Amino acid sequence: MSAAFDIIQDPTLTYHQELLALARLGESTDDTLRYSDEYYRAKDSRALCDLNEGVMPYRPRYICPDYSLLFTKGCAFLELDPPRDLAEALNSLMILYHHVPSITSFPVYLGDLDALLEPFVLKEDRAYAKKLLGLFLKQIDKTLTDSFVHADIGPQASVTGELLMELTEEMQLAIPNLTLKYDPAVTPQDFALKAVSCMLKTAKPSFANHGMFVKEWGEKYAIASCYNGLMQGGGGFTLPRLRLYECSLPAKSVEDFLDRVLPYFANLQSEYMDKRVKFIVEESSFFKTNFLVTEGFVKRENFTGMFGLVGLAECCNHLLGIEDPKKGFGLNDEATALGRRIMDRLSELVAAHEAPYCEATGHRYRLHAQVGIDSDGREDAPGTRIPIGAEPAMLDQLAVNEQFHPYFPTGTGDIFKFEETYLKTPEAVLPIIRGSLARGLRYFSGYLENNDVVRVTGYLVKRSEIDKLTAGKQSLNNVTVFGKGAKDFGGALDRRVQRHEEDRDH
Repeated sequence: MSAAFDIIQDPTLTYHQELLALARLGESTDDTLRYSDEYYRAKDSRALCDLNEGVMPYRPRYICPDYSLLFTKGCAFLELDPPRDLAEALNSLMILYHHVPSITSFPVYLGDLDALLEPFVLKEDRAYAKKLLGLFLKQIDKTLTDSFVHADIGPQASVTGELLMELTEEMQLAIPNLTLKYDPAVTPQDFALKAVSCMLKTAKPSFANHGMFVKEWGEKYAIASCYNGLMQGGGGFTLPRLRLYECSLPAKSVEDFLDRVLPYFANLQSEYMDKRVKFIVEESSFFKTNFLVTEGFVKRENFTGMFGLVGLAECCNHLLGIEDPKKGFGLNDEATALGRRIMDRLSELVAAHEAPYCEATGHRYRLHAQVGIDSDGREDAPGTRIPIGAEPAMLDQLAVNEQFHPYFPTGTGDIFKFEETYLKTPEAVLPIIRGSLARGLRYFSGYLENNDVVRVTGYLVKRSEIDKLTAGKQSLNNVTVFGKGAKDFGGALDRRVQRHEEDRDH
């Protein structure tokens, strides 16, 4: 039986999921773009991972259009005039979204929705505006059926932001993902508390460190996909990963890893990225003919490459001979200090490499702490996170996160599962978030332990949809299969539950 035949016979796939799977199969079987034999050996050993990007890229992995242009000049290719009211604005956005590609074939960034829509919302009766926004969110959930679809609000308070959070709670949709760009100096307390309450009930919005992202990207930055920091009007060319645990296996010692092994794998990944970036820019048609480029919604010079990694915890533990993760990285000062040494060394290596077509980031790639995939299992925890099952109390865990989040301009984050009693006291959560952001935390996500909508590694799924898939039924959300894999093989839903008494102990 062929791989294509297996796809069309899978009873758990919808028609559109079959179509996407067949397209990915085709993209992955071409041999036009070849890499070095060393790269393929490293990939076979699992030290390097291409994150299923396919061997012949025909568009950047992540695309973050400047949607404000749609509202000021319209879109000639789609024959859209600038919208005059909320209904036209929402309709124009949905049309444009349909034509924004990415690695998932769905848009990974929907824009700063409150900033885009607030002028139109304020012209409408609140109840009518809420109705239209509700229809808009439902259409996104039923047509952009992928939880890597992501929208942003904040840092200012807005009627649109309030309505979007109200609807998020009422509708309990996994799509779109949502982030609040949070700045305590700008974001009012009551608006932030509404965001905390919404996060607990629906696993969104997450809280992004607005000040940190502005320093790195400027005011026009996007939080896309899981938690990726990128430039509006640009995006990310590619995102491969080092699996640091597998990278550490050939090392004879800590110093050997830092001096010989890590530079070897970092160089292989950088060379791989160079070839992909050049192919996307020079060979594929995207930057030559796509209307997003020709009409200025994105500019090639606003893209960068994302140098990803997973498994820092397991790497450190292996190098130090620590077998019990509860005695290792994040809980052991020596292992955590080694993690900082590794990140300092990797930062030097990435900064020393000149990256093609990355003007926006000084012709350098930027580090990304990748959220992990189901095939990682327990061998490589996402990014620089403490492995699930070994997490200390939340405040201790955040103290570790704060040391590592500044390394990753293109994204990192951690997830906290709260007991139900926190729903009555969102004011107990906000100071924790605010204090951690002030100390260097980049991104905070959370949800209640009994939610149907849950955050897996960075994306959202419904437990009820995982149950459907387990029963052999179809799920509309493309990433439910990833959520099921992460649950079954990585224990992604078994995070430590944060309890009030632990906070009081601290």
